[in-house]
Amino acid sequence: MDILDLFYKGGPAMWPLLALSILSLSVIFERLWFWLRILAQERPIVERVLDAAAENWDAAAEIARQARDQPIGRFLYAPLRLFKNDAETFRLALEATAEDELAGMRRGEKLLEVVIALSPLLGLLGTVLGLIQSLRSIRIGDLGTESTAGVTLGIGESLISTATGLIVAIFTLVFYRLFQGFVVNQVKVFRKAGNDLELLYRQSPPDFSNNSSITVRESVRESFTPPRKRDKNKFPDPPEAQEESDSLDPEP
Repeated sequence: MDILDLFYKGGPAMWPLLALSILSLSVIFERLWFWLRILAQERPIVERVLDAAAENWDAAAEIARQARDQPIGRFLYAPLRLFKNDAETFRLALEATAEDELAGMRRGEKLLEVVIALSPLLGLLGTVLGLIQSLRSIRIGDLGTESTAGVTLGIGESLISTATGLIVAIFTLVFYRLFQGFVVNQVKVFRKAGNDLELLYRQSPPDFSNNSSITVRESVRESFTPPRKRDKNKFPDPPEAQEESDSLDPEP
């Protein structure tokens, strides 16, 4: 049977199911490309940064800065870009960046959850509507006769939407669980890389007295603009306060 023929026989519920399937496929393809790039490049980045940090913190910071297009690169660069940080600040920078990166890795999960929840319900709705339309034409006197054959065929066609909804939900659920597994694995990777980097920092912290250690962090310091100091005389004093100040001033 032709796919288009099945689609039209499935009833009006097939159109929202088609929209949900397109949405699901777009998210799945985008996430697959995202994860393929990460899984192929993160291990070499971690190894290069840790090997460089064991000898030269400036070189490690430069390698991490060049890998900022990857989540693991931004994660490792977060504590290295700070100027004169201690061990506690080093850890806080790692933890804060890890939370932001892991939240970005979960992008698209809500859309997949919507597809998984709505697809079976829409399919069931299409089946119920098809059954109502098919059973409406049945008369009690026609039961057991050949005139009910068309009704039986209509009931079978109404189940197409339910099958389609289940297929869309199952297909989406498989990739949803796969992406969740990738996120769980990234938590382990971030924790191990962060612990190794912090251990190297505690064993041999960078020498901030050396002027060469400032070069990698200068761009970050220059990009930071401190808040302006509030002008105490921005607003005029009320008359009562002005009179009191005049009474306290010594006479010339």
